[in-house]
Amino acid sequence: MAEIECFCDRKEVKKVCIRWRIDFDKTFFILEGGKDMKKMHRQVLTSLLTLALVLAFSALVAAADIPVGGIMDTTGATSDVGKDYAIGMEEAMKYINDQGGVNGKKIKFTWFDYGYRIPEAITKYNLLKRLGVVAIMGWGTGDTEALSPTVNKDQLPYVSASYSAHLTDPKKTPYNLFFSSDYSTNARACLTAWFDKKWPTKPNYKKRKPRLACSYMFASPYASAPIKAIKDQAALLGFDIGDDQDVSLFALDTKSQIMAFKKFEPDVIWHGNTTMSVSATIRDAFALGLKADHIINNWGFDENLPRLAGEAAEGAIGATPIAFYGQSFKNMDIVTATAKKYSPAVPQEKRLIRTVQAWGDALVLWEAMKRADKAGELTGPGIMKKGFETLANFEIGLGASPITFTPADHRPTTGCLVQEWKGGKFQEVERVDLKQRWPDKWAKDWLGW
Repeated sequence: MAEIECFCDRKEVKKVCIRWRIDFDKTFFILEGGKDMKKMHRQVLTSLLTLALVLAFSALVAAADIPVGGIMDTTGATSDVGKDYAIGMEEAMKYINDQGGVNGKKIKFTWFDYGYRIPEAITKYNLLKRLGVVAIMGWGTGDTEALSPTVNKDQLPYVSASYSAHLTDPKKTPYNLFFSSDYSTNARACLTAWFDKKWPTKPNYKKRKPRLACSYMFASPYASAPIKAIKDQAALLGFDIGDDQDVSLFALDTKSQIMAFKKFEPDVIWHGNTTMSVSATIRDAFALGLKADHIINNWGFDENLPRLAGEAAEGAIGATPIAFYGQSFKNMDIVTATAKKYSPAVPQEKRLIRTVQAWGDALVLWEAMKRADKAGELTGPGIMKKGFETLANFEIGLGASPITFTPADHRPTTGCLVQEWKGGKFQEVERVDLKQRWPDKWAKDWLGW
C-alpha cells in the first residue's frame, strides 16, 4: 500500500488526509478529515486529488503488463534437463516481448526454482496466484498432477513440461496443457518405430516374438507415467514382456539391474528416466555385454546422452517431439539467435533440445493469449476457451507436429518423430502417427492414459 498524507494549517481545516492504495487490479481512494472537512479549501483538495490520480494512473500503466508465472527445476532431481529448459523459457519470453508481446501488451514473467519437491511447488504456485498470474509454465509430473485439482478449480491455464497422458482428458484436467506428444504417445511411437525399422534386421526376426523390458524409477510419477501404455503397445504388436528394473533418477551404477536384464535377454529396453541416469544405464549395459537396443523417453534423449555414454549411445533411439537445438527446421534460427542475444555466456555447443522444448510451450501459450486477448477475454477461462481450444493444426515449426486442442481432447498431437544417435548425429527413424495407424483405439481407448 502506498500512502500520501497531506496536512493543511488553514483555520477552517483541522486535518485532511488522502490515502491512495492499489490492491492488484483495484484502486481505492480514501478521504479522511476532521469535523470541519467540508470547509476545506477547494484548491487544496483539487491538488491532492490530482496528485493521487497521477500516481494511480502510473501504477495502472505498469500493471498493464500481463503476469505469467513459472515453476522450474534447476537444482533438483531433474535439473540435468531442467536448467536448459529454464534458460530457454526466459529467452522465449523475452523474444515474445521483443515482438510486441500479446497484441501490444508485454508479459511480465516471474519464475521460481522448486528443486523438484512437490510441497515446494505447491508453495510457489500459491505465491504466483497471489501475484495475479493469468497462466503458469510448470515442470514435473508429480507436482503438476498434484496441483491439477487446484489449477482446475482456479481455472488457471498450467502449461507444463510434464507430458503425462493423465493430463490430456479435459473431463478430468481441463486446465492442464502442453505442446508435445504425451509420454504414452512417445512410448507407443518409439516401440512401434523400433518394431517397424529395427526388428526386421535382427537374426531372430520371424523366429520368435521380440522381447521388451523397462528401466525407470518406480517411485517417479514422470518415469512411470507411460509404462501401462508401452506394455499395452507391446501386447498389441506381439512382444514378450520381461520384469521391470527400478533405476533411480540419481543412478550412477546400474550393474545389478543390467545383470537382471541379462537373464531375460531383451531385444529392446525402454528407458523412462532423465539423461544422467539413462546414460549410466546404457553405459553399464554396453560394458556388461547386454545385447539389447535402447529406446528412450524424450527427457532422457538429448545432446548430452552421447557425451555421457560415449560409444554406448550408438544406435540409441528416442522420442523427439521437437527438434534438437540447431537442427535445420523452421524457426530454429529465431531460437538460436535469441539464445546468443540473451545468454551469450552459455556456449552454443552446450545448448540442448530442452531450450527448444521450452519454446514449444511458450509459443503455444503466446498464440492462445493473443487469441483470447483479441476476443476481449484475457482471463484463465478466456485463454482456454478462446485460445487453446481454438487451435487446429497450429504450426510452431521447430520440427514439432501440428497442434490441436478441442474441448473434448487435449492431446496436442497424434504422433511423434522418433530419432536415433547414429554416426555422430541424430537422424530420423520414423514419424509415427498413432491416430492414423490405430484410429479406433486413438478415439476410444487411449485418451488420458
